Amino acid sequence: MATHRAYTVQEANERIAWVESVFERVDEHRERWQKHSEGLQILDVLWGERVESEDNPDHGEYIQHRRGMEAAARTIQGLVEEDLIGRGIRLPAGGLDNGIVDFPSTFEGRWIYLCWQRGESQITHWHELDTGFRGRRDLVAEDAALMGHERPLPDGTDLDF
Repeated sequence: MATHRAYTVQEANERIAWVESVFERVDEHRERWQKHSEGLQILDVLWGERVESEDNPDHGEYIQHRRGMEAAARTIQGLVEEDLIGRGIRLPAGGLDNGIVDFPSTFEGRWIYLCWQRGESQITHWHELDTGFRGRRDLVAEDAALMGHERPLPDGTDLDF
């Protein structure tokens, strides 16, 4: 069973600048991936499947774009796995596209997520494990003071990362 950590609101807020920097690095590699993808699309229009043939005059460029896309995708995957998930930060479905992460926390004997979206200067919302972004609730100071301080931690089998 994986071990999970419970972030307090203060700990999550202290990591926002880091998470934003991860998103900025992801953005750079997504732009690289997109440029290579556009290059492949142009070659596809010009040559179709014939560009895959080693004797095609643009085959070298084709290989360069494919490798560039693969490298960018690997880098993005590494950033997500090491710099977010590896630090106990959850990236929900659509999180990369929408700039959303969840910090696992505890509240009233259960796991919850402190929810952050790019552009927010601090954690202002939280949600239950099964409600996602649409179920976000405003963070109330009285509740925030309790979140993430529970010991021992509840069973983490409901966490999905």
